[in-house]
Amino acid sequence: MKTIVISAVNIVEAGTLVILRDCLHYLSQLAVDGHYRVVAVVYDQNLAKYPHVEYIETQWPKKRWINRLWYEYVSMKKVSKEIGSVYLWFSLHDVSPNIKAERRAVYCHNPFPFYTWKWRELLFAPKIVLFALFSKFIYRKNIYDNDFIVVQQLWIREAFRKMFELESDKIIVSLPANPMLNCDFGKDTSNDEYQFIYAASPNSHKNFECLCEAASLLERNGVSGFKVLITVTGNENRYAQWLFKKWGNKVNALKWIGFQKRDDLFRLYGESNCLVFPSKAETWGLPISEFANYEKPMLLADKPYARETAAGSKYTAFFHPDRPDWLAEHMKRLIEGKRSSLAQVDRINIKQPVVNEWRTLFDLLLNKHHEDITGR
Repeated sequence: MKTIVISAVNIVEAGTLVILRDCLHYLSQLAVDGHYRVVAVVYDQNLAKYPHVEYIETQWPKKRWINRLWYEYVSMKKVSKEIGSVYLWFSLHDVSPNIKAERRAVYCHNPFPFYTWKWRELLFAPKIVLFALFSKFIYRKNIYDNDFIVVQQLWIREAFRKMFELESDKIIVSLPANPMLNCDFGKDTSNDEYQFIYAASPNSHKNFECLCEAASLLERNGVSGFKVLITVTGNENRYAQWLFKKWGNKVNALKWIGFQKRDDLFRLYGESNCLVFPSKAETWGLPISEFANYEKPMLLADKPYARETAAGSKYTAFFHPDRPDWLAEHMKRLIEGKRSSLAQVDRINIKQPVVNEWRTLFDLLLNKHHEDITGR
């Protein structure tokens, strides 16, 4: 029996929690026949509880990063020894801990080493600035001890290859599954106004200010007949408060709808005419994948992540994320019924190693059928 350890001590919410759950769901099935022992080192096992998986909870004080780094680089080695002989240690949260294992891999989903922050973020989002400044050093620590690095997109593979001088065949591109939506595709808005939507958390790298200013420009120039839904209330954090203070009571078209449950969000997708996604830093951009299923217009930040995520979408235009006037011009054309600026996004050919399901990923990590999977 070979032991597989999944390390996820920092995962408690959002997209990374989905990754943890999907990973453990697959491994719980793999462990049924008794050939593999699966151990999950997690913050709270109730967040991702599956049969045939052993759990080690590590509820370190999450508000202090120094505690987490101490756990990863000091305490984790003792944990690995207590587990016993480990065949594969797979860290799902960027950090390559100090551990003992025959094979090692790390899943990197943090785009901040490549994020260009603005000075004002020191005031309302200092953690984002710290991530941008120091995450590349956290990544670098022990990264060369891994047999594989797992990322979600080709651009991240290339960025990692250059930043850390890694071999391309050590970096696996693991493509997220295309989301299945439980709603009527292609449903048009019943409103007379042209409806834009931007679904994202109120974090400064999401660049809500570009869309808010674009809406403001349109109103100041006399454009009407549109509204913009943003999933922010204006009181979540200092960044959200800054947004609301600057645009909240001054732009009538902006609708501050706050966080939406999954089914409600999909309903709003169906009712909306166009997705706007101005985020400056993503490892994927899930709303783009979700909204692309509706085959409706999308206006996206001209960033590598967006071009990859939108590959194959039919009605898409890109804008500079620091130019709200460019975004406003795209929005104006759509409000007026002009779609000539929209185009289909070319699909991207990704060289091996690339996977699109957990079974294939673990076949690679466990060194099963390596030549069949990578072509080497």
